Amino acid sequence: MGYSLLIKNALTRFSQNKPLSIGIEGGKIAAIGADLPEKDAEKVIDAGGNLVTESFVNGHLHLCKVYTLEMVGQDALSSYHGGSMGGAMTAIEQASRVKERYDEKWIIENVRKACRLAQKYGNTHIRAFADTDTKAKLEGVKALLKAREEFKGIVDLQVVAFPQDGVQRDPGAEDYIRQAMELGADVVGGIPWIEYTDADMQAHIDSMFALAKKFDKDVSMLIDDAGDSGLRSLEMLAVKTIKEGWQGRVTAQHCRAMALYQEPYFRKVVALLQQAKIGLVSDPQTGPLHARVRDLNSAGIPVALGQDDIADAYYPFGRNNMLEVAFLAVHLLWMTTFSDMEIIYDMITTDAAKAMGIKGHALEPGGNADLVVLNAKDVYHAIWEHEAPLYVIRGGKDVTAR
Repeated sequence: MGYSLLIKNALTRFSQNKPLSIGIEGGKIAAIGADLPEKDAEKVIDAGGNLVTESFVNGHLHLCKVYTLEMVGQDALSSYHGGSMGGAMTAIEQASRVKERYDEKWIIENVRKACRLAQKYGNTHIRAFADTDTKAKLEGVKALLKAREEFKGIVDLQVVAFPQDGVQRDPGAEDYIRQAMELGADVVGGIPWIEYTDADMQAHIDSMFALAKKFDKDVSMLIDDAGDSGLRSLEMLAVKTIKEGWQGRVTAQHCRAMALYQEPYFRKVVALLQQAKIGLVSDPQTGPLHARVRDLNSAGIPVALGQDDIADAYYPFGRNNMLEVAFLAVHLLWMTTFSDMEIIYDMITTDAAKAMGIKGHALEPGGNADLVVLNAKDVYHAIWEHEAPLYVIRGGKDVTAR
């Protein structure tokens, strides 16, 4: 049998330190074995005894805002990171100033830069948020939709139409979300916790679900992203997901207030998440609180890590390098054993794909041929060094940035 691509001398996470070959055909993994024939392969990559895994998945990136920190200033950083995130809402209000200057023409240049980094670091799938409201209008969405086409077959952008300033607080935002879906956005966003009352939070969730059902789209919402144990929009989201039959189609981002929940309430929320089949994305490097990642993972809830921000009002760094995000998460979550690092690695590959509803993202026969050949022999060293992969394979094709 011939292959369009054959990767030889590859270590995998299941090969017990024995090199294997991976045969690829038609954008899928056709075979994995010790003695796959090379002679009929159109192209052969020698992994040189390095680790080959699924490519990286970024569960959360505000792609329309990348590289805007110097435009908007640093006061939002102080508000978001200080006082156990008591000023998170203030930070969002401060950060919104940049949207007064939103224009697709300059946004797309920043987006391209971030996508080229994603390609370099083997980050082939991104859930990409674009502010969509009465300030940003559709400028960010248009830029991300353009980039989605430009990087098609290299970096898969799931464009989220995101009402950053609320729906009830920002009359007219809902109509912009609808327009974004008509333009071709992939996911309906939301941020219910930012509304002033519980009733408004529920109305926010309800209106976004109505659009999701109308356009048959998944839902991805920023949830309880502040140091307030009384925030309950995660519970609301789970209950709504179950009621509407949208199980497996909803992702919750951040959920930082969870760190402050009392144990009995936390366990109730976990049970709801399990019933709703909601995936969760945590970005521990961008704020002083974070979701209870280890406990959620133990409960069987798909957890992903996200870059969240690149040099914007909420975080001053970022390279779209999910190994770097994993490196930071190992420290911030105190998941420092080798077995912990394997869990963290799942959160930027296979579990991240599950959280985002990506099918077939697995290094196995029949799986998608979206792979990285790392400059490391194992997960421990890959996270430690967090270097760019030697090769990036997308859809069975070598898309390595040269």
